[in-house]
Amino acid sequence: MQNARRIQLEPGFLLHQRDFRDSSRIVEFLTRDHGRICLFARGVRRAGSPLAALLQPFAPLLLSWSGSGDGGTLSACEAAGPRSSLPAAVLMSGFYLNELLLKLLGREDSHPDVFEVYALALAGLAAPGEEQRALRLFEKRLLESLGFGIDYTHLAASGEAIRADAYYHVRAERGVTGRADRPGGEGVFAGRELLSFAAEELADAASLAAAKRLMRAALDAPLDGREIRTRTVARAVRAAGRNDHDGSEESSR
Repeated sequence: MQNARRIQLEPGFLLHQRDFRDSSRIVEFLTRDHGRICLFARGVRRAGSPLAALLQPFAPLLLSWSGSGDGGTLSACEAAGPRSSLPAAVLMSGFYLNELLLKLLGREDSHPDVFEVYALALAGLAAPGEEQRALRLFEKRLLESLGFGIDYTHLAASGEAIRADAYYHVRAERGVTGRADRPGGEGVFAGRELLSFAAEELADAASLAAAKRLMRAALDAPLDGREIRTRTVARAVRAAGRNDHDGSEESSR
């Protein structure tokens, strides 16, 4: 239900929040019918606020607000179902999904398909052993929804079908541009890798690695040089872990 000034019980997920003045927060949400919105959650930092415990990432919510979706006021929030229980090891991947949405979605630009893709990705991250597959499929489906999708089953110019036993050049801005003489090299992929990604199979380590390369290149254009901070943080955490491990090995000798 809605009128010109009020939205009631809109499905959504929290993407990001930051403190505002003494007791409030500015909160960014992904909603099903209104896209990415930014609302003021007034008084949420006061003791006893009923909203504070609900405003958590990865939890399906029902949101009510007044005013526009860009600077309106959050009036009510309730749980729409159980919170996706993301293991600690994949929390950074969950925040990576949120950061992509914040950077690639315009405010109040409705994308119900993206809302469903995000919910599916959270379920994938929560499943054991599915982290990489969930990330790659989210990236692929998000880019397709925003008009940046690539046909990985045919050559862009001629329409010739991709062969599993051949190798191909892929350019993010042009698609699959032609055959390659040999494997290896930047932008060269096996046909079987492209077909696996197109069919969303990604059943082995090689196809997952290829999908990661494809998506890194494909995301460059819509990101337009903007840094993905969660990638940087994840690299720093991995590097620190390796250094700690090396140091403990050295001290035990």
